[in-house]
Amino acid sequence: MVNFEAERVYLREFIESDWIGVHNYASKEQVSEHQTWEPNSKEESKEFVNQVFGDAQKMPRTRFTFAIVHKEDKTMIGSGEISIRSFDNKTGEISYILNPNYWGKGIATEVAKVVIEFGFRELNLHRIYATCAPKNVGSQKVLEKSGMSFEGRMRETLLLKEGWRDSLLYSVLEHEWPSQQV
Repeated sequence: MVNFEAERVYLREFIESDWIGVHNYASKEQVSEHQTWEPNSKEESKEFVNQVFGDAQKMPRTRFTFAIVHKEDKTMIGSGEISIRSFDNKTGEISYILNPNYWGKGIATEVAKVVIEFGFRELNLHRIYATCAPKNVGSQKVLEKSGMSFEGRMRETLLLKEGWRDSLLYSVLEHEWPSQQV
């Protein structure tokens, strides 16, 4: 079982009861605003956790999704993820999602840094990237503060209910990551 600690949260593998924490954030309209999915029903939150369990059993494992637990109140408040997009090219993609009650406190940045570190140290990746909606200024700040560089705007990458959405692309290379520098 994989576990990590940051200043205010720790990340751990999912457990079955985490669907409740998932539902507490994924059922909110503002959380799904920039996503391809609508607010979750209880069944959809349970299905997400089941997908996480299934992905953890695949060999080789390409998706690592961690529950974010707040140290102070011991509440499951979100998830942080890294997916290997290419073994040959040693490339991965990170993502994160938090309960809005914890937005704007630097927690997503802590999570992004931990997940990036895991990608470089444990998964031996060369390049890690992330995307976000152009209107999601909070996520842009998280990616910048986590050490990623802005690469550009990709046009019409996601089809949302209101139409196509562009994505901003950020990345960091292993030799740029602080733990890799001498």
